[in-house]
Amino acid sequence: MKEIPQNPTVIVLGGAGEMGRKAVSIISNFENIGELVVADFDLASAEKIVAKNAAEAKMPLKAVSVDVTDSEQLISLLEGNDIVLNMTGPFYRLGALVLEAAIAAGCHYLDICDDWEPTVDMLALNKEAVESDVVAVIGIGASPGISNILARVVCDHLDRVDDLYTVWPVDAGDERGDAIQVVIEENQGASAAIVHWMQQISGEIEVVKEGQRVAQRPMLPVTLNYPNAGEGTGYTVGHPEPITLVETMDIQGSSASLMLLRKHTASFIDGLRKRIDAGQLSLEEGAKAVGKPSLLSRLKAVFRSFWFPGPGDLPLFFAWARGEHNGETRVVGATVTSAPADGMAGVTSWPLAIALHQLLDGRIITVGVHPPETVIEPEHFFTMLADACDPPVNGMEELVIQDMQ
Repeated sequence: MKEIPQNPTVIVLGGAGEMGRKAVSIISNFENIGELVVADFDLASAEKIVAKNAAEAKMPLKAVSVDVTDSEQLISLLEGNDIVLNMTGPFYRLGALVLEAAIAAGCHYLDICDDWEPTVDMLALNKEAVESDVVAVIGIGASPGISNILARVVCDHLDRVDDLYTVWPVDAGDERGDAIQVVIEENQGASAAIVHWMQQISGEIEVVKEGQRVAQRPMLPVTLNYPNAGEGTGYTVGHPEPITLVETMDIQGSSASLMLLRKHTASFIDGLRKRIDAGQLSLEEGAKAVGKPSLLSRLKAVFRSFWFPGPGDLPLFFAWARGEHNGETRVVGATVTSAPADGMAGVTSWPLAIALHQLLDGRIITVGVHPPETVIEPEHFFTMLADACDPPVNGMEELVIQDMQ
């Protein structure tokens, strides 16, 4: 791989955005970085982020303006620099574009892409990344990210993987399960994260059936029995995990990313899905409807909720696999016991920061475009994540693995 010098320059694209701001605050406390560049279309906001973090940062911070849709300008910014963290969005428009620029500039790359369509496009750039001696790790946030590494952990306990699911909470009746709800309340639905969500619960998504990627509609229920916990139901959503895991974990059966939703929430979101698919709502209008639901839509959701099972006794965030070990059928689950502070921003930015730490530490050296499960070291990852949790957890106690025959 292209050598990373001592005290490298790290660029955070979208550094003034919700996720970027948190990433800057975390990484500015890292050692052995020569300069941290906060790059954003909004220069004034980038300068505010620099001013906010400069006093306690362990390296110089600099704000720059960049339009990531201008490939020449973006390549010019990245050339001669070492690592870029892509926090811009939406990834279905900007993911492959930014990665192409990083490869052209010879700049190592990390992102938090949670769209399955650009994941396919970015994986297709593997040959170009190898030829440019560039390491690119895509989708290293919460889901995907933590979820992929949990999936690797459960699959390591099986000789053959039949079915594999990664599961994350929208609102599961617990304060830790309301990451999206916090975004909704703060932005009344007018958030890029919620618009993205509307895209991933509408149209068609890709899941895995009989070991092959297939297209189907989202919001289909999947019921799981979690070892030593109990049964519950999640709903399919468009996400990168099954796209990469079917290959890296050699899945023989089914795989999907699932959301945990309370019954009335599942009913409401499925109603939005139908209206978006029928052309009655745009993605933006759907997002606004999430933030400010009408009385009629809420009443309809309550009435229809009878047909939508809830999360039951399932943990909030986990990977679940069924397969074979030593000739016997086995189910394995892995979950985390706590999470970093600051909601979605914290739980998304910390995994990216840990991946950067592993890249700087020489733990990630294989060139090409990689999903998290193939290059991130799980033990080091979960140990660092434990330290970042609120409250901090004691090392690998962050990770809980359970299995049943």
